[in-house]
Amino acid sequence: MSSPAGGSQKSFWDHLEELRWVFLRAAVVLITLFVVLFFFKGLLFDTVVLGPARDSFWLYRLLGLEPAIKLVNIDVTAQFFIHIRIAFLAAVVLAFPYLVFELWRFVVPALYEREKVAFRKALGLGGGLFYAGILCGYFIVMPLVMYFFAGYRVSDAVENTFNLSSYISVFTAMVFMMGILFEFPSVILVLSSLGVVDRQKLKSFRKYALVIVLILAAILTPTGDPFTLMVVSVPLYLLYEFSIALCGK
Repeated sequence: MSSPAGGSQKSFWDHLEELRWVFLRAAVVLITLFVVLFFFKGLLFDTVVLGPARDSFWLYRLLGLEPAIKLVNIDVTAQFFIHIRIAFLAAVVLAFPYLVFELWRFVVPALYEREKVAFRKALGLGGGLFYAGILCGYFIVMPLVMYFFAGYRVSDAVENTFNLSSYISVFTAMVFMMGILFEFPSVILVLSSLGVVDRQKLKSFRKYALVIVLILAAILTPTGDPFTLMVVSVPLYLLYEFSIALCGK
């Protein structure tokens, strides 16, 4: 009996063995990148992670903002485990294209030709969109969020000094959330290729999509000012229009 791809059918244990090798190869790549990144602590934190916490960050200079963000650490072990966490997440980001390739290589034998084309396009597009989302979250969303919270006070008697762990949690959430949100067109591409959605359905949903985008933008950047809302909502809505363009008629 042949598989959709035209090859011989493999047993459950054959697939399990292939999956085991996928995990092993992915683990080797991730561990290697993690070790390398772990020893570049200065570049990883001073240049990248803590960039949006500095007054000299490019967006603050561009908009003439002075966030005055102060970070402290109140946990004995926090800095060490944060170092491990960020090094691993950075390894995942850098290894993303390879991880996608491994996923593709594992699932492709089980796909029909039409499905292969759809998934190949979606995975290629998804890789680029993931990095675009990461960059948008890092260079735009994260600094705007930090600027808002650095200046927000319930009373002038209370000064904002942020715990490092709290900052890292917001940083990873904002940056990775944007990376995930930017995957929307690649998901739509697959669903469209499989006949689940079409261009007309997405067009008819435009007004609801705009409301959802505005809500997401308000959640991601709770600054309350129209400019910040526009800066975040416009790229998200353009992703929806891009998804419509990708859909078949």
